Amino acid sequence: MTQDIADEPVDRQGRAGQGGPGVLGRVLGQGFRLAFRLAFWLLLALAALIALYRFIPVPSTLMLGRWLTLRPVEREWVPLEQISPHLIRAVIAAEDQRFCSHRGIDWIELNAVLEDEDGPSRGASTLTMQTAKNVFLWPGRSYLRKGLEIPLAMAIDLAWGKPRVVEVYLNVAEWGEGLFGAEAAAQRYFRKPAAKLSPAEAARLAAALPNPLLRNPGRPNRALQSAAGRTLRRLGQLGPLGDCALPG
Repeated sequence: MTQDIADEPVDRQGRAGQGGPGVLGRVLGQGFRLAFRLAFWLLLALAALIALYRFIPVPSTLMLGRWLTLRPVEREWVPLEQISPHLIRAVIAAEDQRFCSHRGIDWIELNAVLEDEDGPSRGASTLTMQTAKNVFLWPGRSYLRKGLEIPLAMAIDLAWGKPRVVEVYLNVAEWGEGLFGAEAAAQRYFRKPAAKLSPAEAARLAAALPNPLLRNPGRPNRALQSAAGRTLRRLGQLGPLGDCALPG
């Protein structure tokens, strides 16, 4: 009996020591399960949003940011049928000439950028990736954002199809301070609806997209005129490869 009593504290310490890793393991397990559930619900919500955005007018994150900070937003959503085919083809020619042949990601261009010995001196964003960024992600450049663009672009290309991707892109693209979408841009710069844009006007709008805050399609400087000229030449070379997004 005396021996049992003397050994009891040692046994308790041993049991306490053995229980430590078990408690830590349970805490870590609960944390992992919570993170997994959170990730699952976030993915489910994103999938639902992608499905919903297949049918309704879509805002961009830039537009949402301006609304939240009480800054004005000028945008009039129009269906693809009310946007000039010249503009549809012009943005493909200017931004993503392989748009009709890839599934959201231009792996050829992406690999070329990654293999550039001087480092990635140019982007490889497709129209689909730009649409994913504009609608679901934040502005600015980072490897994290670029990594998220890729699966998002593949998802919306599959869920929406080419015409809807271009329709959303042309309705959320920024064309000036607080100015979004082809209809608002056509009205401001050319005093006409987007459906009536000429090839030259469409080329100027498309060429302004890389720097919309500094390039004015209504009063093009020499750089914008040169870029618009390149877009028109690419339009002539594009042929039927730019027709996949045309309505009907």
